[in-house]
Amino acid sequence: MAAESCGSRGASPPPPPSSAGGGGGGAAGRRRKAEAYAEVLRRIRSGGYGGGRPGLEDELWAHFQGLPARYALDVNVERVEDVLLHNKLLEQAREPMNGLVFDVRPSQVVTPEDSTGFESSTSFKQEEQDPQSSAFTSRDQRPLYEIIFACDDKPKLLSQLTLLLGELGLNIQEAHAYSTSDGYSLDIFVVNGWEYEVDILRSALRKGIDKIKYRAWPLVQSMAARMDHRPMEVSPSSDFVQIPADAADVWEVDPRLLKFERKLASGSFGDLYHGTYCSQDVAIKVLKPERVSVDMLREFAQEVYIMKKVRHKNVVQFIGACTRPPISCIVTEFMHGGSIFDFLYNRRGKFQLPDVIRIASDISKGMNYLHQINIVHRDLKTANLLMDDQVVKVADFGVARVKDQSGVMTAETGTYRWMAPEVIEHLPYDHSADVFSFGIVLWELLTGKLPYEDMTPLQAAVAVVQKDLRPTIAADTHPVLADLIQRCWQKDPALRPTFAEIVDILNSIKEVVRSSGHHKRHPGRSDSGRRRGC
Repeated sequence: MAAESCGSRGASPPPPPSSAGGGGGGAAGRRRKAEAYAEVLRRIRSGGYGGGRPGLEDELWAHFQGLPARYALDVNVERVEDVLLHNKLLEQAREPMNGLVFDVRPSQVVTPEDSTGFESSTSFKQEEQDPQSSAFTSRDQRPLYEIIFACDDKPKLLSQLTLLLGELGLNIQEAHAYSTSDGYSLDIFVVNGWEYEVDILRSALRKGIDKIKYRAWPLVQSMAARMDHRPMEVSPSSDFVQIPADAADVWEVDPRLLKFERKLASGSFGDLYHGTYCSQDVAIKVLKPERVSVDMLREFAQEVYIMKKVRHKNVVQFIGACTRPPISCIVTEFMHGGSIFDFLYNRRGKFQLPDVIRIASDISKGMNYLHQINIVHRDLKTANLLMDDQVVKVADFGVARVKDQSGVMTAETGTYRWMAPEVIEHLPYDHSADVFSFGIVLWELLTGKLPYEDMTPLQAAVAVVQKDLRPTIAADTHPVLADLIQRCWQKDPALRPTFAEIVDILNSIKEVVRSSGHHKRHPGRSDSGRRRGC
């Protein structure tokens, strides 16, 4: 299915219908998208669908803009749950390890006997019909089901889906196929001919989809087999990590062009090397083959997926990745200054106040960019902040995630000394957890000390949650920075600033500090701003 250009995801809320905003389908199409968006949003706000959730407006607008104008004409705006389900499935399909996702539910759609199916002008609106109408009485009255598929748009996939439905004995009464502007498809079928429970239909569909996944998404299915302790089918096309393709970005690295020079670090699951790629200095993060697991492969694929999306002067630059045997690795630019952690604790370095503000500004700019594109880092710490030529960049996206539709996550991810209390407690969290970690990093930059250095990581985590413990802010800390640190590590995530606000705060004091001749400390800070010590 050819993708239709319908504007970009993440666009701002729509202009008035008469203006030239949006994309795809001409002025009438843009107007219809804006009208459908406005009506669905109005119903969400008035109908208890979570209308107060942060980011809902942008998310909904991006959903309509990413689909062709025909979608806005077809969808029944009175059934808000339809739109939310379609958006949810597309977001799930964008996760690299999901591949093809689907949903099935009973439908009340009634289509005339002569409906032709694909690209039908009849919408899939689920409306109550008059039992006496000729359309209702003249057709097969067996139960109708709506089956929705969302996936990375692949050649011949639509034909495979229709073939699957036919193999299950389903008769397609109506079908709609939409391609998004970022290369995904949303395919909606209304079928009959199924005489059993919907759960049995769902199970039958899942088995059929598994077979499709073996061909189109080999890593997804092979990992599922391993997690279920089933024999894994191996073929020439399924023995490497599958990352969603991007026609505009050639990132697969030929391992023969990599030269390994020296090992920089070694961990339980991988090693980090300094090397070259096509004569360029690079860092090479290599998975240890003997330690590869399902979770490692998932994180590896997620990291490549995220890194190939990001471009910012304060985010380490992705060069490429090797996803085919005999090596699995991620190649990034090499930062000659090393990590801030190494500088502070191994080289015993110290930062003067102007440098602290410059470094904190670089970090906050990189993080603000990541949050703007819905990426939550989840492990922000000095070891993942790299220095080079008077610039600091955010690195290591091994546990980063694209924020899901609900905007929250619950897994305990990160490093205890920098971890937000809600993450430690396995409570729902979002991008504000990164802000908490930044507060700890800023304190480190000022003090040159390891957070909670007299405690084990686990002891520190317990104290943060149970005693609301934070590192001690020295009395002579610059008052603006002391206030910023305290705001960043507030227990209530809603009270923490955004990185956009942090950038502005740091910019406001940068010139003042530079012109005043301040060094590391600002004298005269009262004890009133101090928190309990470790």
